[in-house]
Amino acid sequence: MITAKGITKSFGALQVLKGIDLEINRGEVVSIVGPSGAGKTTLLQILGTLDAPDSGSLSINGIDVRQLSESKLSAFRNQNIGFVFQFHQLLPEFTALENVMIPALIAQEKRSVAEERAKEMLDFLRLSDRMTHKPAELSGGEKQRVAVARALINHPAVILADEPSGSLDTQHKEELHALFFELRDKMNQTFVIVTHDEQLATHTDRTIHIKDGKVI
Repeated sequence: MITAKGITKSFGALQVLKGIDLEINRGEVVSIVGPSGAGKTTLLQILGTLDAPDSGSLSINGIDVRQLSESKLSAFRNQNIGFVFQFHQLLPEFTALENVMIPALIAQEKRSVAEERAKEMLDFLRLSDRMTHKPAELSGGEKQRVAVARALINHPAVILADEPSGSLDTQHKEELHALFFELRDKMNQTFVIVTHDEQLATHTDRTIHIKDGKVI
């Protein structure tokens, strides 16, 4: 479902990625681990089409994303890739429901359809009673579940998560990890997760180890 071959990336004289090859299958929960500075987040940004590699090929859901124009790439990203970040990145002035609706509205979905789909996602994630609350009124775990609902709203081919439980306490961390596997089991959702959390990494279907810009 994701195939990357020969991915390289440099920032000035510093080569961060040195020829990454990897494949992610549909319905897999895959963790990417390695020491700080190994290139994990850079790789995730390239897989998410937020950054372009210097060389190499990248296919997602059968599409060669490096051949897409900037406008087509933005549309592809909106429809096929969901993102979950360490600090949720919710917009503070909007309610949970409105935050979840945003990717659907960007995709020019009718507001009524986007709202209904967002309600379904929040209900599935057991947040029905928090829909009208703004981020400041939510716990850390609730904020991350809202972020997951937002990532799911357009039924993406893959969700990319960068240290998604890094800011959570133990209980909320375990709940979030369990949620990822529940989504995989019930929706066949694919996850690629950059993490320092050894407990999460040991429970994923597969762990990709990166060191010094290479898969080891």
